[in-house]
Amino acid sequence: MRCWLKIEEMALEELMQRLNAVSQCADEIMHQDIIPLYAADIQDQLKKQFAYLSGGRGGDGCPVITFPDYPAFSEIPEKEFQNVLTYLTSIPSLRDAGIGFILVIDRRQDKWTSVKASILRIAASFPGNLQLVLVLRPTGFFHRALSDIAFKFNKDEFKMKVPIIMLGSVSELQGYIDKTQLTEDLGGTLDYCHNRWLSCRTAIEGFAQKVKQTAQILQSFGTELAETELPNDVQSTSSLLATHTEKKDKMKEDIRLAVEQGDDILESITKPVTENPEYKLNQDQLDNQTTVERLLAQLHETETAFDEFWIKHQQKLEQCLRLRNFEQNFREVKAALDIVSERLSTFTDVGNSCSHVEHILKDLANFEEKSCETVAKARMLASEGDAFIQSNHYAVDSIIPKCSELHHLCDAFTTETERRRNLLNKSLELHGLLEKSLKWCDEGIYLLASQPVDKCQSQDGAESALQEIEKFLDAGAGNKIKELNKIYREYAHILNEDLKEHVQKVFQKQESMEEMFQKRQVSLKKLAAKQTRPVQPVAPRPEAFVKSPCTSPGLQREYVSNSESSVLRRVNCRRGKSEMTELHQSRGGSTMDDEENLAVLRQHVMNELIETERAYVEELLCVLEGYAAEMDNPLMAHLISPELQNKKDILFGNMEEIYHFHNRIFLRELENYVEFPELVGRCFLDQMEDFQIYEKYCQNKPRSESLWRQFSDSVFFQECQRKLDHKLSLDSYLLKPVQRITKYQLLLKEMLKYSKNCEGAEDLQEALTSILGILKAVNDSMHQIAITGYDGNLNELGKLLMQGSFNVWTDHKKGHSKVKDLARFKPMQRHLFLHEKAVLFCKKREENGEGYEKAPSYSYKHSLNMAAVGITENVKGDAKKFEIWYNAREEVYIIQAPTPEVKATWVNEIRKVLTSQLQACREASQHRTLEQTQSLPLPASSCTSPSRNHIRNTKKMEERKADLTSLEGYGTAVAPKYPEKGKGWAKTSHSLDASEENDGWSSAEDPLNSSDAEEEGGGGGGEMKLTPGKYTVVTDYEKGVSEEFTVKSGELVQLIREGEDGLWYVKNLSTGKEGWIPANNLLMLIGNSKSAQSLSSSESGTASSTLSTSSSCSDSCNASSTSFSDIKG
Repeated sequence: MRCWLKIEEMALEELMQRLNAVSQCADEIMHQDIIPLYAADIQDQLKKQFAYLSGGRGGDGCPVITFPDYPAFSEIPEKEFQNVLTYLTSIPSLRDAGIGFILVIDRRQDKWTSVKASILRIAASFPGNLQLVLVLRPTGFFHRALSDIAFKFNKDEFKMKVPIIMLGSVSELQGYIDKTQLTEDLGGTLDYCHNRWLSCRTAIEGFAQKVKQTAQILQSFGTELAETELPNDVQSTSSLLATHTEKKDKMKEDIRLAVEQGDDILESITKPVTENPEYKLNQDQLDNQTTVERLLAQLHETETAFDEFWIKHQQKLEQCLRLRNFEQNFREVKAALDIVSERLSTFTDVGNSCSHVEHILKDLANFEEKSCETVAKARMLASEGDAFIQSNHYAVDSIIPKCSELHHLCDAFTTETERRRNLLNKSLELHGLLEKSLKWCDEGIYLLASQPVDKCQSQDGAESALQEIEKFLDAGAGNKIKELNKIYREYAHILNEDLKEHVQKVFQKQESMEEMFQKRQVSLKKLAAKQTRPVQPVAPRPEAFVKSPCTSPGLQREYVSNSESSVLRRVNCRRGKSEMTELHQSRGGSTMDDEENLAVLRQHVMNELIETERAYVEELLCVLEGYAAEMDNPLMAHLISPELQNKKDILFGNMEEIYHFHNRIFLRELENYVEFPELVGRCFLDQMEDFQIYEKYCQNKPRSESLWRQFSDSVFFQECQRKLDHKLSLDSYLLKPVQRITKYQLLLKEMLKYSKNCEGAEDLQEALTSILGILKAVNDSMHQIAITGYDGNLNELGKLLMQGSFNVWTDHKKGHSKVKDLARFKPMQRHLFLHEKAVLFCKKREENGEGYEKAPSYSYKHSLNMAAVGITENVKGDAKKFEIWYNAREEVYIIQAPTPEVKATWVNEIRKVLTSQLQACREASQHRTLEQTQSLPLPASSCTSPSRNHIRNTKKMEERKADLTSLEGYGTAVAPKYPEKGKGWAKTSHSLDASEENDGWSSAEDPLNSSDAEEEGGGGGGEMKLTPGKYTVVTDYEKGVSEEFTVKSGELVQLIREGEDGLWYVKNLSTGKEGWIPANNLLMLIGNSKSAQSLSSSESGTASSTLSTSSSCSDSCNASSTSFSDIKG
């Protein structure tokens, strides 16, 4: 850097010297260093032409200055006169001027007095050397004679050191100066034009000034360039280089224009010769030509000096720009190397299984592949820096440390990557040994468990089992861990605490298994010997089996099975023991063998669950990194069509969310149960809420598949598949989450089959049920999102409970009778969606497209609010039919299910919805009723003692409370609306027992009514018959139509018929008396029905007997409270 600065200082100094020399030379050429006077400055004075330099020369080359006849010569100001003479004497070369000037004073038309004055003035003001003064005296006789006489007598007055010669004619003048050196006005042939001369002199002097100014500007510009500080960033350096280059180009353009100007002047000087080769330039023209040529030479010298300086300066700026680029790239590459080094440092896990290690190795390979680009950039940048050093860059001191650091970082990254890979390979090797040993142990345990006990009791069977064991031990000798200490030494650098503990457990399990084999071999060898009393195997009675509970988790964490001692006791039967003892041992051993077999099978299912889970997580990661992440990769953007841009969320849905759940949570939790497979149900239950994310994925799947079908041939997907080396295309991997969520229920079923008597069986059953529920919810949601034409928000309808296709008939009371009849016999194909708050009727549309696009769509037709819906569970003539009716059977829909089982499921689900709504209404009504009842005074009865009345009321209240809290077979009738006159119940008698045995449901605003009564009694004529039922009196009443009829709060009454003004005719079941009572005072408990149980909702106390809920539950509760106040008032 210092060397470069010194070189630059020397270059600037050299430039300054050369440009100063040019300026001085220009002044010398134009004699400006002696007399700094320009023609342009005295152009007006020169135009008067009272003196001029014609270019003529005397015999010895003396310049001739002519003073033509100028009448106003005496009037010329002295300053102007002095300037003109000074300028004219400065034009000839110093050599010619040193010889002296010849003055030709033409006064032929003047007077002697004027001649004398002119000579005196010239003699006094002439600045140069004089060689000869030639005066053309006046031509007039008098003045001529006078001049001769006066000149002789006054000669001393002319203070000139040269002779003054008076000439009488031009011919005499030509005797002193050659004719060719005289202008035409003096009788000569010299071509002279004063204006042309003046123009030429002005141009030459202007050109000389231009040359000098150019040299001075270049001096300033060179100083500016040399003194400019170099920026510290790329952009500023680039801008500075562009600015300096622009200024340089402008300077070059100015020099070019100056050269053109000099060439034009030179051409104008030589133009006469060019036009006429015989033409000879006078001495002044030749001097002008020489002057211009010298000025041009100085201009070229200026340009050359500047070019040489600019080359050095430009090289410096370009090196600075390359340095700034290098520094910027160094910072970026250094940051990238720090990131990959930090990421590499996270590869500390040595894995917990072969598949896990392989996954880490694959991640390391992928990471190394992605990092190769960064390392390659770093090495390339280091090579670039080395090239700068070789080319003697001015900032070598700054470049060398950066190159060294880059080389070090790259080498360190490569070394560390290789070290990590070697560690993982050793870990893979160790886990391979451990898994082989574990597999061999499992196979050994399975072999021991699978050997039938009864066959081993015989000599041949024992020998066969012994050979089987020996063959297994021989074949698996290479799968055993020989020396534990050797393993510790060989794999010491990868053995952490967990892995070391795992090695110890595997080794202990291997030793325990070998011990089991040894004991079994001992037993079998004894059995294979000659037996004097062979044991006859007897099949045990079923009740003789004792179901041994599954081993506790604490015991299962050990790899050693404690059942082998029992097995050996069972097999190694000593002589002399009774057959019953041998049979008892045989039975106990068989039970334990069964448990061993189930444990092995459970472990197989658990292994499959974990291995497939790891593979699933790996596949998700592969898709997310190999496809989804590549959609955001700028290097791959050119392969993605514009229509596919910003569609990643549609194509992949929430796959990333699913991956993070399984990778970070579920897989790790599963691995905690690897030794307790029968308890894995708890793992599923703990994470069951998180499995809801699959519903979102499946709902998006149709959009994803539609998008895939449009762009499946995209070059982008093909390139990603090629990089991943996948045999299957992306759509196969997008289906993985759907396949995985359905796989869990199969694995749980298998695990439950082998764990029925174990501790976690209930959790497994609950987990299986929950997973199946999620699958059902996913399936239902797939249908729900296909609903079209519904204006509202489906989410506001509550949870989707059921969905399915049915035949539907309508039977509405409103409408034309022909329409009713036509609707009754023509079923409609409808797809029903049962929500918590409504049931939707939709029409299924034809399936089009392929794959998920074949999924049907559902056109919304209408919906029913569940708050006003009732059901009739059975319809005569078809076990698959049931009714859904609305608003007291104003709208009736007869639903035919595909099977009786489907019907039963739907009816049960609807019953649950209506029951939950009814229970909420009951609780609110009961709470309000009890509060108001407690606030009223209870009148004393005249016919009953206070104690008995209290006991009776207490009993009735308890019965009513029990009835209200029951969820099946009961209903409420809170303040039913008053029916029209003429509407009532058909006279029927029902005992209390029959009423209590009835399964029907009835309500008014929130009624439980049976729709069968209407069908059996005939629904024509517009009259609606109501079935009587049992009611509870909610407040005392003593002001009936019959004064003898009184009811007390809590008593039960049987409803007989309706009257006017809201009065009902009832029978007091406690006293047997009948009378009228306001309907407001009654709370319905039991309604009579001749059909199976049914659920309904009705606006008035009609003749239905079906369970329902009503949207006016709160209103009815309020109405009840109002009736209390009315009675009280």
